[in-house]
Amino acid sequence: ERREFVRIKTGLSVRYKFLSQSVEGLEDKVYEGVTQNLSGGGLLLTGKIPDLKLIPDLLMQKIVVGVNIMLPDSPEPVKALTRVAWAEAFEEGSEKCGFGLIFREITKEAQDKIFRFIIKSKMPN
Repeated sequence: ERREFVRIKTGLSVRYKFLSQSVEGLEDKVYEGVTQNLSGGGLLLTGKIPDLKLIPDLLMQKIVVGVNIMLPDSPEPVKALTRVAWAEAFEEGSEKCGFGLIFREITKEAQDKIFRFIIKSKMPN
């Protein structure tokens, strides 16, 4: 499988919310999750989903996910809008889900912060 960006395994804190103009019932609730991996093109996020019935709307991009990624060396979170490439529910009854998120809107400055973090983490100590 060829990827456009180098990805690293990392467990960073992420605050996120579900955003949509067409899907009802998405209050402005902020969730907290953790990255499983991160690249310049997106991330794998583990976190809660308010209702597993939202997965089809997430996959059809009727709902986007706004993320704030907490990088260790940055006082400000990296902010981006993402789209869900895939979602995987964990055990039944769990509200936890794995989301493959692709950056849809991210500033060059924010993406550069991610690149610097990845490069730094790849360097031998």
